Amino acid sequence: RRARHPLRRVRPARARGDAVSLPFAFLDAFSGAIDFVFNERPSLGGGTQVGGLDQVAALTLDHLELTFAGLGLALAVALPLGVWLGHRGRGELLAVALGNAGRAIPELALIAFLVAFVGVGFINVTIALAVLGIPPILTNAFVGVRQVDRTTVEAARGMGMGELGVIARVELPLAAPTIMAGVRTAAINIVATATIAPLAGQLSLGDFILARNVYGDEGVLAGAILVALLALAFELALSGLQRAVTPRGLRAA
Repeated sequence: RRARHPLRRVRPARARGDAVSLPFAFLDAFSGAIDFVFNERPSLGGGTQVGGLDQVAALTLDHLELTFAGLGLALAVALPLGVWLGHRGRGELLAVALGNAGRAIPELALIAFLVAFVGVGFINVTIALAVLGIPPILTNAFVGVRQVDRTTVEAARGMGMGELGVIARVELPLAAPTIMAGVRTAAINIVATATIAPLAGQLSLGDFILARNVYGDEGVLAGAILVALLALAFELALSGLQRAVTPRGLRAA
């Protein structure tokens, strides 16, 4: 048998308690965050009660109000413009440039810029969220309409359809999956970015995350969980809507 080297390095045994304590620490923090959602407690500074279903429901409604306002404004601006540019076959550079620029805009810098010119509050945050939601909707609307088979469009015109009829009855249904993919991306971006709304004077679920000195670590984790669940709910709802507006033939394909 080979003799063991006298200077061989012996690895220290790993403490079993360290490996076991990590999952329990995570479960303890998670259970504390869940308890924060359902039960009130004194704030870290004292004097007020924080947490509980009432405050969670109020901040969730504020978050949803901001999200729907920002997404609605983005749709109102980007969807008609993207569809019309795609229908006309023009503005590809504009659509692609806006899509790329939208990914590069720092959310916090945008809100700070609007605070300087618009002020704090609901309108400022709504405009900022809409600016972040416009690029994916505009780009996907343009690309979706341009990808529709041109022979199908010409056939519709040959049957006597006007331009609006071609858009509404041919191009939009066939471009629906691509357009909805852009809407889903915009919605998730807006839900996530609305967490920094308290920095501009508008309450949202981000208040739990940003005000650690008031809500503590359990409040921060509770806010993160609630925002994640809200984003997941939007994703599932919009996925169902995408399936509903997609023509049956495209779903089968």
